[in-house]
Amino acid sequence: MIRPTRRAVLIFAAGLPVSLFIVIYDAALWPVSFNYGALVLFAVAVDLLLAFPARRLALDVVLPEKLYIGEHGALRATVRAVARGRTTRLELLSEQRGELDPPELVAVEVAPGQMTRAELALVPRRRGKVWVDRLWARWRGPMALVERIKTFRVERSIDVVPNVRGVQSAALQFFANEAIFGIKVQQQRGEGAEFESLRDYAPGLDIRHIDWKHSARHHRLLSKEFQTERNHQVILGFDTGYLMSEPIDGIPRLDHAINAGLLLAWISLQGGDLVGTYGFDAAVRHFQAPTRGIASFGRIQRATSELAYHHEETNFTLGLAELSARLRRRALVVLFTEFVDTVTAELLIESMQRIATRHVVVFVTLRDSLLQRTVDEAPTSFDSVAQAVIADDLLRDRSVVLERLERIGVHCLDVPSRGLSVGLLNRYLRIKQRGLL
Repeated sequence: MIRPTRRAVLIFAAGLPVSLFIVIYDAALWPVSFNYGALVLFAVAVDLLLAFPARRLALDVVLPEKLYIGEHGALRATVRAVARGRTTRLELLSEQRGELDPPELVAVEVAPGQMTRAELALVPRRRGKVWVDRLWARWRGPMALVERIKTFRVERSIDVVPNVRGVQSAALQFFANEAIFGIKVQQQRGEGAEFESLRDYAPGLDIRHIDWKHSARHHRLLSKEFQTERNHQVILGFDTGYLMSEPIDGIPRLDHAINAGLLLAWISLQGGDLVGTYGFDAAVRHFQAPTRGIASFGRIQRATSELAYHHEETNFTLGLAELSARLRRRALVVLFTEFVDTVTAELLIESMQRIATRHVVVFVTLRDSLLQRTVDEAPTSFDSVAQAVIADDLLRDRSVVLERLERIGVHCLDVPSRGLSVGLLNRYLRIKQRGLL
């Protein structure tokens, strides 16, 4: 495709009033007006001839096998200019479909006879599939009067999956000689934990763990050492209703929950627990029975990547009752969900009370930073005051619901998105250390 640039159009248009004035002044001078237009068109034609020929431009495209939600991927293009001449400034733009950020124009300098590499950002916003159909290349002639456009067919799809790389990096930082069940098992002691051995009492150890019977027999103080119990069931429950589709920090709440849930699944499987997954909204969408072994992590990853976004209101009564019926033994149920106010949370509290009588439940929600900023900002107008009052009411209703859940024995975790993984992991370890399962 060939077209004149804005500069060529402006130069041609700027001469029209002058040419018209010359013809009005003296009709015999019309050749001067004609020659001006012809000169501009001639300059455009010369610029086109001097521009880099499109047939000698080659481009190779490499796409990533998959994109991770919440991270930046890149389309890598290698440009080869197989011709002699001057260095050309090339602008690249990808034609893409799906839940991606709008593409950005990338400019590179292409020297004749050399290869130049460029990266075009691919930033996914939801899981699923995205498509890259074409890559557009645009460059101008040396006088910038004409520009040429060439398209390269790509027609490839890319899977957008949960952020497993973030899980792996966090797990590597966490595990150092098995941090949960490490060499110093006395750090994992607590009521209800499994007895492991006896050791000499030292200042700093919990005096409640002194074994007085064996101390009297050996004539020295002996303290019990415990190891955290394993082989527990952990169920990751995901609310896939419309509230979980709301974006927080650029990606939906559901994807924040999946990323944190995958990290917890990895840690739990490494620690010897059994991990299963469950998804529901207006109906039960998915259930995977708890399995043990780190080899099960791949199944969990595939199951969570297939959790779709649904624009329906969540039926907590149906979802939690079905989950309770499928669990045959006491389990740790981690429920990632969201609610709006105290009215819509009534059925939620009632359903949580029933399931909390048999299982240990962790209720996980993401704190909306926008509401908190609206409350904290200094008001500048009447509208800002009204917005702050409404936001404060929503936050107060939220705290009321969380307090009611705490009173019935549910462990509540309401944190910003950046602290979700760490907060969830700390809560899991605290539950294990206290032997609540």
